[in-house]
Amino acid sequence: MTDFASMLQPDRGQPARTIHVVHPDAYEGWLAKQSQRFRTTVAAHRLTGKPGDRAVLPGDTADDWSMLLVCNEAVTSPWRIASLGASLPAGTYRLAEGPVGAAGLGWMLAQHQFTRYVKSDTTGPRILLTEDAAHIDQTVRLAEATALVRDLVNTGASDMSPADLEAAAETLAKRHAATVTTTRGDALATGYPMIHAVGQAASKDRAPRLIELEWGDPSHPRIALVGKGVTFDTGGLDIKPSAGMRLMKKDMGGAAHALALASLVMATKLPVRLHLLIPAVENSIAGNAFRPGDVLATRKGLTVENTNTDAEGRLVLGDALTKAGESNPELILDFATLTGAARVALGPDLPPLFTDDESLAADLLAAGIAEGDQMWRLPLWNAYDEMLKSDVADMVNAPDGGFAGAVTAALFLRRFVPKGTAWAHLDVFAWRPSAKPGRPKGGEAYALRAAFTMLKTRFPLS
Repeated sequence: MTDFASMLQPDRGQPARTIHVVHPDAYEGWLAKQSQRFRTTVAAHRLTGKPGDRAVLPGDTADDWSMLLVCNEAVTSPWRIASLGASLPAGTYRLAEGPVGAAGLGWMLAQHQFTRYVKSDTTGPRILLTEDAAHIDQTVRLAEATALVRDLVNTGASDMSPADLEAAAETLAKRHAATVTTTRGDALATGYPMIHAVGQAASKDRAPRLIELEWGDPSHPRIALVGKGVTFDTGGLDIKPSAGMRLMKKDMGGAAHALALASLVMATKLPVRLHLLIPAVENSIAGNAFRPGDVLATRKGLTVENTNTDAEGRLVLGDALTKAGESNPELILDFATLTGAARVALGPDLPPLFTDDESLAADLLAAGIAEGDQMWRLPLWNAYDEMLKSDVADMVNAPDGGFAGAVTAALFLRRFVPKGTAWAHLDVFAWRPSAKPGRPKGGEAYALRAAFTMLKTRFPLS
């Protein structure tokens, strides 16, 4: 596990190299105030003050130097100096202009490596000094939670089965004195029939399960976090093409987000009674796989005509949301890599938010802006509810025609949430298709920091 705590340390005046971070608009004014030696070096590098310009600036001795970075990221951005966190030599650094702030997170995440299958970079940590020592622990926890999402999603499906998701929940439970209860295999058939149906074709060692973690004082407000845990998705009998199946190890990204958010809640000791639910399945193909046209029972008592075995995530979430609602929580949040339609609408970086609760929507959107972890609200458009109509059951899981796919998926989930309960659904991609500073290609956390900030605002520490 990456030692993030070693990368951000209190500034007590210890020796450190200086990093100058200058906005393009302020570049000329900054340069005019520097020494002739600095200006000569900058001229030799032919820098013009455009974003991304950088140079090593000489000091008074051969071993003395500082770093210049021209950056147009806001001072509140976690990614402001992330490019340096990954590229500077091992050593200790401090910012010359302004506080570290959120940039400490990007500095640490730039040094995180997924090393399960490859050797790690052993050059040693790059340490950033900060005068805001009080926020170091919280920043480290955010880095650890983000890395947890990345590592779980990056793990190949051969090593990330429903049992492995259960083991991840058990690890968190042991760390935070929580309890885990798991319902597995055929025991799901009566209580959680949709989870059972989706996962029944997998091999016995990859049997479906509902993983539940409980933590906190029962007298505190109850919240539920639900994460889609499809550890691999072939598409079932409506099999995906090879290009569509290539990244389906990431279809448990919702579960990874829910686990990471639960870890933040518990590590921060928010005054809540936490209920984490992960329906964990592998959507496989075998003689006993569920079929298009099957009518599925549900924990809620509704019937669902299965029109597409590749729309399985909403099925397993339906049973989990029903169970979450039975404990009368004040709030339910679900995370899921649910629809390609969400990616077509908003791309990989901007997850859609669905909720009927105006206050919850406002809190999440505001938190996303504050944390640089934004989402975009899409409508639970009631007029599209009729698209879920079935001729033989209470509803279908995937309407014909393909219109408004992200919206109809959210409307399907809404039918399993108790009326009057504050609920939000986040359709996250959980994957970064191309690298950015501090954000390598691969598994990624979206709206995680925003969701946590919202929870801290709603359930503040006394």
